[in-house]
Amino acid sequence: MSEADGQAEIVAFLARLAGRPPVETHISRVFVGRDTVWKLRKPVRLSFLDFSSLAARERYSRRELALNAPHAPGLYRDVVPVTRAPDGRLALGGAGEVVDWVVRMAPVPAEDFLDRVAARGALTPTLLDALGDAVAAMHGALPAMPGVDAVAAMARVIAGNARAAEEAGLAPAAVGAWRAAAEARHAALAPWLNARARDGFVRRAHGDLHLGNLCLWQGRPVPFDALEFDEDLATIDLGYDLAFLLMDLEARADRAAANRVLNRYVARTGDVALTRGLPLWLSCRAMVRAHVLARLGAEEAARYLAFAQAALDPPPPCLVAIGGLQGTGKTTLARALAPALGAAPGALILRTDEIRKRLAGLAPEERLPQDAYTRAATEAVYAALEEAAATALAGGHAAIADAVFLDPAERARIAAIATAAGVAFRGLWLDAPLAVLEARLMARQGDASDADVAVLRQAAARDPGPIAWARLDAAAPDMQDRARSLIANP
Repeated sequence: MSEADGQAEIVAFLARLAGRPPVETHISRVFVGRDTVWKLRKPVRLSFLDFSSLAARERYSRRELALNAPHAPGLYRDVVPVTRAPDGRLALGGAGEVVDWVVRMAPVPAEDFLDRVAARGALTPTLLDALGDAVAAMHGALPAMPGVDAVAAMARVIAGNARAAEEAGLAPAAVGAWRAAAEARHAALAPWLNARARDGFVRRAHGDLHLGNLCLWQGRPVPFDALEFDEDLATIDLGYDLAFLLMDLEARADRAAANRVLNRYVARTGDVALTRGLPLWLSCRAMVRAHVLARLGAEEAARYLAFAQAALDPPPPCLVAIGGLQGTGKTTLARALAPALGAAPGALILRTDEIRKRLAGLAPEERLPQDAYTRAATEAVYAALEEAAATALAGGHAAIADAVFLDPAERARIAAIATAAGVAFRGLWLDAPLAVLEARLMARQGDASDADVAVLRQAAARDPGPIAWARLDAAAPDMQDRARSLIANP
């Protein structure tokens, strides 16, 4: 192949530096050495990119560095020319004629790419939270891109997907049905998509945010290899950028992993409203994977096509509220229930402990001083919880409200939100002996809740009034199963 594209000598030179042949894709060659990686673009011209000229390969190499280096400091190093000396020998950054360009990076062990981590079942809750944090931080650092016609851009995505799917050999009837459903949902979302663009949610994002383009670097997950060759394809709603990762997590790991990342991302950003777009965005991302795999003749293409179709026909939303004293396991129960509720990848968990930290500008695990827990602050937290629940339900997404709910008025207001939205509601109240709760709080580490035993005892002394919600023994081994049964039969 290198002989045909004229890079044979350069490939041989870089292979000698690396001590091994390159890893090849259809658009690049990656040479992995002991302490350096060199990425060489192939001089190809395809329907969606043009690397055929030396100037283009330099431009896109520099663009790759500029896009990725801020989010993965130290992983991306620089861009250097491959040069030819007067005696004909090749060098990196020499004084002779420039014959090509490479991006230099640090090597990453193969087992530290997140697709490999997922394949061996090692996506722990801590890692998934860190992944949500990494994407939220990347998105938060990006400037808004005003003036983008988000509706027209999404229409092009749908049409391009349908065309590529048919060209890849997927069944025309299935593709046609998918396109009709996608266009119908897109039409319904059109005013909202443009409102999101006006509100700054369209940015020059990663554009290709799947697990293979994330790795562990210096102990934390970082994105790399952002889509550098098409500004339009990467200038998108942040929710659509996130959707590729969520789809990939569900496909390569499970829905619980995708749900955990969604909830962590929303806990950090507060962007509850993005859930309205998830059925369309997840579907489009799955269709991309379907037609790419179909071109390769992979049987998995059918599974992704089925995912794309199912995402466009989500189940109706519902609202579950989980109350009880600190330490009763409200969040543990919420995380167990969420993946199975509503549209993919499951219900939003709206936790007052996380909302309180976000309103204070802190990460969930950072502690607030006790004097931050004023009555006014708590009222603001519950107001934000209620607003978020209403937003999720209005967009067709299920939600779980996770809070102590000691005040009867708080319980009444959260139930009223479900009534106003016309969706099913189930309130669950968790009980456990005070000694059990005290032991749990003393053992708790790295949690969003700042509650200690003193806070628990103060709460336990309050009268919660009559509790109409279904009461569950928080220490019972079958508590989660009983909760699922109650939700299934409201």
